[in-house]
Amino acid sequence: MKLFLSLTTFANNLGSIPLLAKAGRVAYHAVFWVALFAFLLYFDDSGLSTLDRWWNELINLLFYAVIVYFNLFYLIPNYLTKKRFLTYLLLLLAVTLILTPLRVIFLYFRFSGIPQLQNTLLGNLDLYFLLTFTIGGGSTVLKIVSDWFKQLREKQELETQTMQSELRFLKSQINPHFLFNTLNNLYALTLKKSDKAPEIVIKLSEMMRYMLYECNEKRVPLYKEVNYLKNYLDLEQLRQHDNISINFQVDGHVSDQQIAPLLFIPFLENSFKHGLNTQLKDGFVNIHLQVKQKSVDFKIENSKGQTIASPDNRPSGGIGLVNVRRRLNLLYPDHYQLRVSNTPNTFAVHLTIDLE
Repeated sequence: MKLFLSLTTFANNLGSIPLLAKAGRVAYHAVFWVALFAFLLYFDDSGLSTLDRWWNELINLLFYAVIVYFNLFYLIPNYLTKKRFLTYLLLLLAVTLILTPLRVIFLYFRFSGIPQLQNTLLGNLDLYFLLTFTIGGGSTVLKIVSDWFKQLREKQELETQTMQSELRFLKSQINPHFLFNTLNNLYALTLKKSDKAPEIVIKLSEMMRYMLYECNEKRVPLYKEVNYLKNYLDLEQLRQHDNISINFQVDGHVSDQQIAPLLFIPFLENSFKHGLNTQLKDGFVNIHLQVKQKSVDFKIENSKGQTIASPDNRPSGGIGLVNVRRRLNLLYPDHYQLRVSNTPNTFAVHLTIDLE
């Protein structure tokens, strides 16, 4: 009686199952049944006409479909997924014991005029039990494999979304960080009524256009990133006094190589904020960019004053160095090398990136 109620519940809810409403899933099921139908036809040696063989296998397919979908939509969700393994196996076996005799009886009367086929049906009853149970159990295996791939795909999508969200957050830290520094520089020059202030405004406008409209992509052309660095250094050169040496050397052919935006700027910011700005008179920042078709090699070294020392003996770079290292881990995992050298008088960074 309980099994009958289960079948009734299954039949009532079949139309509302989301699996059948999805075209992709329906296509997968259709391929499965067509393949099984072709398999059954191939091994049908009843000797009947082609039309009769097709009808016989369609009848077999109907009974197989009942056990498969009852298994998928009732037994697995209510018993297997709840780890009631023994109950699940017993119910699957019970459905097999019910459907197999029904199928044999139906075909037996269909072959009423062919005693040889009737005897074959009765003589192979155990084989039909095994085949029905195998097809029902096979649907369980396919369901488990399908769910595993689905969970794996959802996990990868979640990881991708998490990484993209984190990258957006890290980039949002970079832009205000640089903007505040530059505005402070501009403010200092306007207080002095310096003629350099309008030039700074133009340079800043070009840089803000790059950050706002072009840095939203995952990759940007390398030549744009280099121009951005040059603008930044031009701004700093205007602000620094004459005893400060700023050198930027680019070797190699800079063209359309693609690179993540705003990777180098935190190193430049730190070199001025924690290096030259702590000097009483002389100081330097030397930058060298070696460009190849599939890699870039970035080196920066700056002098520093005694105030650069921190309790943990590292430059107090704020969010800059931590941010760029985190971005490198997300964007270029296993495809970059970052080396930092901290001496009493200098601070140096050497970054190598394998471009994709």
